[in-house]
Amino acid sequence: MSNEGTHSFTPKDGFVPDRETAIVIAEAVTRRIYGHTNIERQKPFQVSLQGEVWTIAGTLPSQKVGGTFEIQLSKIDGRVIRVTHGK
Repeated sequence: MSNEGTHSFTPKDGFVPDRETAIVIAEAVTRRIYGHTNIERQKPFQVSLQGEVWTIAGTLPSQKVGGTFEIQLSKIDGRVIRVTHGK
């Protein structure tokens, strides 16, 4: 199967152009792995963009014990670069 002549569109700002899109993708991926309730408890999320990589991490209330997720996404193509959950 050849890809010659196949049309593919990439938005000029990438498939994950803003923090809102990054959060939606991060929630979809991490909820499947860690569960809806666990991810909801980690709001608000910390979101940063360095170069072309979004990093989204959960927060832990000040008097809670446990860990939070962290996910890195490519701004350009939306791929998941890394997912982890710390304690």
